[in-house]
Amino acid sequence: MSKRDYYEILGIDRDADSESIKKAYRKLAMKYHPDRNPGDDEAEQKFKEAAEAYEVLHDADKRARYDRFGHDGLRGGMGAGPGFDPFDVFRDFMQGFGGFGDIFGGSARRSGPRKGNDLQIKLVLTLKEVAEGVKKTIRIRRKETCKTCGGSGAKSPGDISTCQVCHGSGQVRQATNSIFGQFVNVTTCSACGGEGKTVKHPCPACSGAGRVDARSDITVTIPAGVASGNYLTVRGEGDAGVKGGPSGDVIVFIEEKADDQFERHGDDILLNVDVSIVQAVLGDEITIPTLDGHAKLRIEPGTQTGKILRMRHRGIPHLNGFSRGDQLVKVTVWTPEKIGKDVRKLFKEMGGFDDVYPPGQRKRDTN
Repeated sequence: MSKRDYYEILGIDRDADSESIKKAYRKLAMKYHPDRNPGDDEAEQKFKEAAEAYEVLHDADKRARYDRFGHDGLRGGMGAGPGFDPFDVFRDFMQGFGGFGDIFGGSARRSGPRKGNDLQIKLVLTLKEVAEGVKKTIRIRRKETCKTCGGSGAKSPGDISTCQVCHGSGQVRQATNSIFGQFVNVTTCSACGGEGKTVKHPCPACSGAGRVDARSDITVTIPAGVASGNYLTVRGEGDAGVKGGPSGDVIVFIEEKADDQFERHGDDILLNVDVSIVQAVLGDEITIPTLDGHAKLRIEPGTQTGKILRMRHRGIPHLNGFSRGDQLVKVTVWTPEKIGKDVRKLFKEMGGFDDVYPPGQRKRDTN
């Protein structure tokens, strides 16, 4: 399904100023925030759409790229790409309005299970690996669930108890009466930090964090046809979740290493080949390198410098497709800088024939 236009999502004109963008986003965030619409998947989707639209349009550089190229201009991490979290956008935005209390009458949220952080890594591939696809084993640093306490952060199960201040809610509510009615202020419980539980003796292995630093190897399968700027998501291989939350993901950004022989142009590859004057004039069959070895190429008589020959289906496979690009061969007629006496004599003899001169040029004296 194609993405909706960001201006349409926020309900603003394409020439809207920054204040209009902020007001439009705030209105939608207030209306569709999941805390106000528990269990409403449609509202949550609209909340995410609004955050993504705001994330792009409030940034001058991203907005300029979007205005010029549309959603295609935001690929490769320029827009709301991998690791994008609409709640992070919302939290950052609300700092300018005094926090969550301006919308919900309080600033606290229970700190329960949370998804672990996504990790981003760069993977450099050769042209051959891009053309064939490859499996790579990558070593990463990440947070893993503490095996000693199972992620609870406690030395033993008996060290965990319900918070006596908030009685497990993680929040403390205080009602205030005024001539305008009753206002409720909700704050994070200071006794348990919003967890709803307290730990008497923390786990000695993780110091109560429930997670430990670790190095791990993961295997990434790269399909043929990827290009610099593409990325792959390895689900569940990022930082371990907090308090039993799901693990984050690993976002693998592809970077393609320049090749010594071939230039890549989309899914086509270009190879520069030198041929002699004799080969260019008389024609020849030469052997040239390809991505999967070598192949024969016919040089037709009268081939000119700059001529591009096409070898079908010898380029890069189309990503997620069933065909591949072509190999283009650019011919350059090589001119020797030094020649022997016999060769010079032959060239002088050839100089006596009009056939060896470009059309319109007069035969010059070769004596």
